[in-house]
Amino acid sequence: MYFLKQRYKDIEPYSTYGKPNNIPIFGNLQDAINAASTKGNKATHFVIGLTPDGGRLSQAVRKEIIKAISYGLNIDSGLHDFISEDNDLNKMAVEKKIKLRDIRKPPEIKDLHFFSGKIEEVKALKIAYLGTDSAVGKRTSALILTEALRKKGYKAEMIGTGQTSWMQGVKYCIIFDSLINDFVSGEIEHIVWKAWNEEYPDVIIIEGQGSILNPAYPGGFEILAAARPDIIILQHVPERLEYDGFPGYPLHPLKKQIEVIEHLSDKPVVAVTISHESLKEKNIPKACKKITESTGLPTFDLLSNGANDLVKILMPYLNKLKDGYL
Repeated sequence: MYFLKQRYKDIEPYSTYGKPNNIPIFGNLQDAINAASTKGNKATHFVIGLTPDGGRLSQAVRKEIIKAISYGLNIDSGLHDFISEDNDLNKMAVEKKIKLRDIRKPPEIKDLHFFSGKIEEVKALKIAYLGTDSAVGKRTSALILTEALRKKGYKAEMIGTGQTSWMQGVKYCIIFDSLINDFVSGEIEHIVWKAWNEEYPDVIIIEGQGSILNPAYPGGFEILAAARPDIIILQHVPERLEYDGFPGYPLHPLKKQIEVIEHLSDKPVVAVTISHESLKEKNIPKACKKITESTGLPTFDLLSNGANDLVKILMPYLNKLKDGYL
């Protein structure tokens, strides 16, 4: 795996959860291909991991796609402008015998599910991992929590709900913004039910999308309505004052967002986790303490400190479920 840097000049080899994992970063496609070839790893795919507003394909990115096709790379795109419907790109792909794949392309109607009520068959502890905004680290924190639960001996499955989760290989995954609205609830229900029916986990963690009060990405309500979670964890960025990408739209206060979520779901928000965006490391504990004092909820930074303390908070709910009281 290789990353291409676009703007940042001082990026070190990519790291996960603060630990280097030796994924190098290159300034251009040719350098990445050459490096892979030198190590005996032939490059096969070009993955477009950008998330521009509206998922539109820019001319600059299109030029990179053309270049990647010329090198014989298969293309995976998470954009809303479908490369598989671009006549010129298709012609090049046929000539190079490679595949163009659009991750956000809507599934066929015959393959979609409508809400049926089978969610009530799921007996795992269902946790909705929502956020107060888009791009706050919901997916990353959900992954960290899933791994922490597994290390503690619990069977845990994460439900991915976006193209990034799909690209990262989350086993049980739907892509919200590829779905026709009538089927969103049914697809949420079905993927949670499928994870339960195939794995029988103790815990199912559902990745949130956007936030309930976000003006452009008002996600989360479908998860509350269709997945019918038992509890909610809320991801927040303490230093963010406005909704991401929308100057002039103040982020709703954390307490207000908690109230809205609990009112809609009739279930408790049991913890807050934070993204330390714009926070100095020494100020992370202070930020967590401030949130706990204002909301009464335990608050953690999973990216910095892991999820063991959060798992302890979940123990009473896991025990109640085991005893049949949840």
